[in-house]
Amino acid sequence: MLTFDVLVIGSGGSGMRAALEAGRQEGLAVGLMTKMFPTRSATGMAQGGINGVVKNADPNDTLEKHFFDTVKGSDYLGDQDAIEYFVSQSPESILEIDYLGVPFSRDGEGRISQRNFGGQSSPRTCYSADKTGHALLHTMYEQCLKAGVKILSDWQLLDIVTENGQLQGVVALSVKDGEIVPVMAKSIVIATGGAGRMYWLRTTNPFTSTGDGMAAAFRAGIPLKDPEMIQFHPTGLASTGILMSEAVRGEGGYLLNKDGERFMKRYAPEKMELATRDVVAKAIEDEIKEGRGFGEGMNAYVVVDITHLDKNVILEKLHGIRDLAIAFERVDPLEKPIPIRPTCHYTMGGIDVIDHRTCATAVRGVFAAGEASCLSIHGANRLGGNSLADIMVFGKVAGRGASQCAREREFSGEGNLVKAAAAWQDKFQKAVARKNGSTVPSIRDRMAEIMWYNVGIFRNAADLEKASQVIDGLIAEYQDCVIGDSSKLFNTAFVNYIEVGNMLTMAKAVVMGAMHRNESRGCHLRDDYPKRDDESFLKHTIVALEGSEYKLTYRPVVVTKYQPAERRY
Repeated sequence: MLTFDVLVIGSGGSGMRAALEAGRQEGLAVGLMTKMFPTRSATGMAQGGINGVVKNADPNDTLEKHFFDTVKGSDYLGDQDAIEYFVSQSPESILEIDYLGVPFSRDGEGRISQRNFGGQSSPRTCYSADKTGHALLHTMYEQCLKAGVKILSDWQLLDIVTENGQLQGVVALSVKDGEIVPVMAKSIVIATGGAGRMYWLRTTNPFTSTGDGMAAAFRAGIPLKDPEMIQFHPTGLASTGILMSEAVRGEGGYLLNKDGERFMKRYAPEKMELATRDVVAKAIEDEIKEGRGFGEGMNAYVVVDITHLDKNVILEKLHGIRDLAIAFERVDPLEKPIPIRPTCHYTMGGIDVIDHRTCATAVRGVFAAGEASCLSIHGANRLGGNSLADIMVFGKVAGRGASQCAREREFSGEGNLVKAAAAWQDKFQKAVARKNGSTVPSIRDRMAEIMWYNVGIFRNAADLEKASQVIDGLIAEYQDCVIGDSSKLFNTAFVNYIEVGNMLTMAKAVVMGAMHRNESRGCHLRDDYPKRDDESFLKHTIVALEGSEYKLTYRPVVVTKYQPAERRY
């Protein structure tokens, strides 16, 4: 059995920032568990930048403006106390990681460069060309090694073990040797990222974004908050869903329909292409639906045009975007527009965090940060650049909170952990022995299809009811599905089986939340309820597991300064 004072699960930006903060504390044994090599985590795919009021591009920018932009961007579903705390901590976080070695792009005076991003009143997005997340991730990894954090790569979280609302530890699979291991911990930080692969190939997320931490927390008695709030990024490559960063719009790209028209003038006449992601994604889908897109059906798209930009701007600030366009669309954006269409990008909902100053959850000893968590600072729509700020701010907060908790608790539950590991070993043996049933890829593909067509950008009661029935049927099939590989060493088929189970868990929660939110707000667009309804739905969806039943309740949104108003861009 392994033991850690603080165990961080997930090696993206929030996980490594949490591990770094805990690793800096005197006398604590800190582990970082990840199902991949740390520098391959999803944060490395975050291209555009990190938001903070450092006032390099606009000396008149203020914390209050960032606060309001984020509240407005959330379509007033964000908790304003958490948002105000978040924006107050962001500038310090940026200066801190700059000091730690993140190679930010610089302006002519040597200061961190900042660019415009959608929904913001000032250019406050700091960046490292168009590979900001990649630069941040490598810097965090170096610092974790320096701090003596023990890194467990190729470990898959299976379950969180609790008793009477208290953490005891986790059970995990060491993929390399096939051992199922009990891990005792005084506190854990769940930083496992989002669940975008519910939509399989129609997402910007890496194949590892399967909601593992969210699902494990849910099974351990921690509710999910606002699971229906799935952000669709407006500019995914048309044929693959791969992300074209918001930098492509921030640097001045135009969105054009098949008539060569900058159609955003119809939807956001002031902000145009720099409206918020939910507004732009809806506009693109409306253009396609009304016949002004290129192609048809799932192959339909519009284009983003940067051919009018200075060549050096593209080569210096958007070189990653150019590489992706050439590799996956066979289009050189120096010469031709890039085909794009909205794609699932970010899970605004997640593990219900009940204290934004510690990132604690309802189970003592369990903390959550990053995309796996919901504080809620993003509400119904996240602003571009706020995710990297989120993981740096709340990764540090979670690491500090988990460290303090570890000092206050003792190790416990060895017997329960051993039993849980034995139960998983038995489950492994039975699962890999099955010869008849649906295959894991078959279940996964049908899940993705129903999620994209029925729980995508546009939703309605009939489609959601059908999705609910299909997901329930797939969950039943999953109980007896065939894995197809009985080997013990590096059994990635078994890992995929675990991941699909977690995605089904999350998909059911997403559908349930969407079915009961009878309004349109931010990314949640109901054809049958096109208006936002603050009287009935200025509240968070809370989905909890009671026995085997999903139970839905609500919690009021925290409003401190800004009363809900109509969003105009």
